[in-house]
Amino acid sequence: MNLIFLGPPGAGKGTQAAAVSGDLKVPHISTGDMFRKAISEGTPTGLKAKSFMDAGQLVPDDVVIALVKERLAMDDCRNGYILDGFPRTVEQAEALSAFADLDAVINLDVDDEVLVNRLSGRRVCPVCGAPYHVSRLNGETACKVDGTPLIQRDDDKPETVLSRLNVYHEKTAPLIDFYQKAKLLHSVGGDLSLEEISEAILKALEASK
Repeated sequence: MNLIFLGPPGAGKGTQAAAVSGDLKVPHISTGDMFRKAISEGTPTGLKAKSFMDAGQLVPDDVVIALVKERLAMDDCRNGYILDGFPRTVEQAEALSAFADLDAVINLDVDDEVLVNRLSGRRVCPVCGAPYHVSRLNGETACKVDGTPLIQRDDDKPETVLSRLNVYHEKTAPLIDFYQKAKLLHSVGGDLSLEEISEAILKALEASK
């Protein structure tokens, strides 16, 4: 199945996409991860994207679209994929429709207040990428995998989170209506437990077949 996971920053798109991709045996394609890798490697595309991501702004369409089109042409996408973080605007969705046929779009719906608390408390290991949240760290500040001091990503700082949410409501939320009109949208409450959300998503996908 060719799928898109929609939802505001911090809704759990990445976590759920990773879980569902394992169940469906299709690749989980996160544009955010692809850009962060490019940034860490200092590529021209990564450096171009960094200034936008750090400020909570969207990376220009031409850069993102070219990256996604190239990725979907790879062999491991022949039997399907899950797009996480793309499209983020109606213009991107229209561009995607020129080279991809979708089966369903999952929208994770979460209140802004919940999202700010989730994201501003998130910490990551800069070496292995393991995610943590301050509410579960019990005062610990190092990665449990390799002992590296945890960091707060620039795009998880409270002021940037609010900027990201404003951008989402202005630019990305209209995709809900776009895909609803295309009869592809399935909304799932993102404030349930991880297991309950995964179960609801799989039920929605089964119903869409």
